[in-house]
Amino acid sequence: MSYENIAKMIDKVDMERMKSRLFYMSKDPLPYRKVNYTIPGNTKNSLEEADDFIAQNLETAGYTVEREECKAQAFRRDTSKPLKSQFSPPKPEDPWYSIYNLYAKKTGNKYPDEIIVFISHKDSQSWIDSPGAYDNAVGTVANMEIAEVLAGYPSQRSMWFIFCNEEHTPWTSVTAAKKSKERGDNIIAVINIDSLGGKSQEDTDAGKKTNVTLFTEPEGEWLVDIVTEANDKFAIGLDHRKAKRETPGDDDGSYIKEGYLSAIVNVGSSPYADPNYHAPSDKPHVVDIENVYMSTRLTLAAGLMVDMR
Repeated sequence: MSYENIAKMIDKVDMERMKSRLFYMSKDPLPYRKVNYTIPGNTKNSLEEADDFIAQNLETAGYTVEREECKAQAFRRDTSKPLKSQFSPPKPEDPWYSIYNLYAKKTGNKYPDEIIVFISHKDSQSWIDSPGAYDNAVGTVANMEIAEVLAGYPSQRSMWFIFCNEEHTPWTSVTAAKKSKERGDNIIAVINIDSLGGKSQEDTDAGKKTNVTLFTEPEGEWLVDIVTEANDKFAIGLDHRKAKRETPGDDDGSYIKEGYLSAIVNVGSSPYADPNYHAPSDKPHVVDIENVYMSTRLTLAAGLMVDMR
């Protein structure tokens, strides 16, 4: 694929479709996406309903969706802590639930054994009634959008779109990464999509469109450099920077711990500065959807550049 064709592909990203899905998953009909909340009158919890919505859209795009069962608990809430960190471990007597990783997969035409993973957590906070719009409905709809745009793309390498859970415990990306290691999956790149556009109120007021790409191990820096190159080459227009963190974190960290070191995360800010983080006020109307759209285009472009290497 040429750079010209990548430019055409990223132009297929649909901001209005992403916005519609964002409001669906964090306002109406789904106010939350957690296993310990069921909308009155409904039979499935709101996380299951979110899974169904994601799966239906991916299937409409032509994917077969696989569900990987995991066992997890909801966090408890500790109001003695600051709002953003009020989660606390569950008690042994707290219920265990079945929750699922969702997979949509494309097989590569030339190097099918080499896998590019796009991953995002789809759940909202299990310990508090937060819509989780920035954290992480935006990453979920971005991952859905990238998968949909790429549905008919003849990729050289296999591409997996994984939707996991990070606001329940244990994180289900741990299961996904461990099973990949057990199978011997040849994952060459992991791109975690989390809280795109989430930034400080000061940056929001200034109209900044931000993106930070974090890597942990030296083996992941090449992937960050591709993201940086993509922002420039395709004139995405983001105020982008790269940063290294000292220890593995988030869902990319689950893969790093299993030896998949070429793993990064695209996020709106670092340290994460969204004033609505983990709060009931993390609602879709405060989301800078243009920033999310731009970061989605950037993530897609970087993934395509990895595939054409």
